Amino acid sequence: MSHALKAALLGAAVLSVSPVSAALAAWEPTRTVEIIVPAGPGGGADQMARVVQGIVTKHNLMKQAMVVINKAGAAGGEGFLDVKGSNANPHKLVITLSNLFTTPLATGIPFNWKDLTPVAMMALDEFVLWVNADKPYKSVKDYITAIKAKGPGEFKMGGTGSKQEDQIITVAIEKAANVKLTYIPFRGGGEVAVQLVGGHVDSTVNNPIEAVAQWRAGKVRPLCVFDGKPLPYTDKVTADMAWSDIPTCKSQGLDMEYVMLRGFFMPAGVTKDQVAFYVDLLQKVRETPEWKDLMKTGAFNQTFMIGDEYAKWVAAEEARHRDLMTAAGFLAGK
Repeated sequence: MSHALKAALLGAAVLSVSPVSAALAAWEPTRTVEIIVPAGPGGGADQMARVVQGIVTKHNLMKQAMVVINKAGAAGGEGFLDVKGSNANPHKLVITLSNLFTTPLATGIPFNWKDLTPVAMMALDEFVLWVNADKPYKSVKDYITAIKAKGPGEFKMGGTGSKQEDQIITVAIEKAANVKLTYIPFRGGGEVAVQLVGGHVDSTVNNPIEAVAQWRAGKVRPLCVFDGKPLPYTDKVTADMAWSDIPTCKSQGLDMEYVMLRGFFMPAGVTKDQVAFYVDLLQKVRETPEWKDLMKTGAFNQTFMIGDEYAKWVAAEEARHRDLMTAAGFLAGK
């Protein structure tokens, strides 16, 4: 075979492979990736974001750095508007909680989850009714009796933000038990837990991860979980109790349920390849021992969703929150 023919054949081979090679060259970040937390430090969303950041860094899951930025202003609206205004920026993620729905419904800010690109549901977070461990009530019945004994509005419920999930649950408790509580908002779940330990509020509905340290230390007591069934985690958290030992609120006569999204979104205008990178990244995060420890420590419901399934779930939750907030009188302008 002549040198000229060999060269021609080699050139043809290169040309035929090049488009395929280019197609296989997946997108990846070229600068620092930001995770925006639309809530204050210490809460469940902040803790999960920082665990993800730590896992990505420890296991070298991507070449670029990842940073967590809290933007809690306007009930998280500051964070959501930041991401909404970052159209087509693939170096920004937002970790969401129920304020994805409650903040625009309550405040009327120009934001809707459809302004973002769904990436992945990482888990669903639980809510637990907590009281100070020094208080005498050991059951929901004791708790409701104590509220009624104090009189309307004398019992203080601490929670994160106003007209958000903690206050929605508070209103639901009031209706289910025919009592009146005074709701006191704080900036994040970490602060809420501190206020309960200090006796500045009488109860909270913190997520497990937000109060587990105080529970383990014997400072707070769980009365019930706002899910349809007990939590599956059987390892002891305290000397005599596991998450699975906490009864459901329904089983104790408080007829209500509530779980919350922990998921990631990107700005609008990003490409499918860019979304796919983060889906793959988050799937790798979920396989690590650190993530599995977080799920156990925080007693999370480990549901995982991506794509159309995730988008449909979010749309249904938006409708449910609109109904809950309408019933509570929390809609903007109402």
